This record gives sequence, C-alpha cells and structure tokens, in this order.
Amino acid sequence: QVQLVESGGGLVQAGGSLRLSCAASGRTFRRYITAWFRQAPGKEREFVARISWSGGSTYYGDSVKGRFTISKDNAKNTVYLQMNSLKPEDTAVYYCAADTVYSGSRDYEYDYWGQGTQVTVSS
Repeated sequence: QVQLVESGGGLVQAGGSLRLSCAASGRTFRRYITAWFRQAPGKEREFVARISWSGGSTYYGDSVKGRFTISKDNAKNTVYLQMNSLKPEDTAVYYCAADTVYSGSRDYEYDYWGQGTQVTVSS
C-alpha cells in the first residue's frame, strides 16, 4: 500500500503561479505511474497530467498544456505540479494518484489517491 499527501494549494490571482507537491509513503520502492487530476464543484474529475516512473515521459490534458508542468524526484518520493498563468477555470480540488501498472487518463485506472488540495484562482 502507498499513501499520498498533497500540499501547496491556496488562493491566487489570475495570472499567478502555484506549485503543488505530492509526498508518497509506504511501498515507495515500487515503480509507480503517477498523475494529477482535478475536480471542480458540480463537475466530474478531470485528467491534468501524468508522468512515468523515470520522469522521461509526460502527458497533459488539453486545458493545461503550455501552462502546467509535472515533474518528480524519486529520491524524495515526491511528484510536483507547477502551475503557471492560472485562470479562474483552474479552480478545483487537485488530487495526486498512483498505480503500479500502466495507467492513462481515466480516474478509474488508478488505485491510490491523496486527500486533495484546494486551488482557488480569483479574477
């Protein structure tokens, strides 16, 4: 079992930046695929980004391409999401997810989830 804890959320002005962190504990010796999802009130959970264990392969949802960057530090068991040029429509609870097998852009493909961190972007 692996536990994930997100941090770094908060309130920012449109055009600002935030960096989210997801710290893992437990069976961190496994080569997990990790991803970020988000969920706004009244909407379904949306894929944001994912990254391979090595960090050499990344994928992004269309709504965040060119603005967000996913990265990781395996020595620290941590994955990051750098968010730039934030827009009010980015407001959501952001979740870190992981799995030990290949997983794509659907939330049901991931077995492990953090509790989420709130990101609010004001105009």
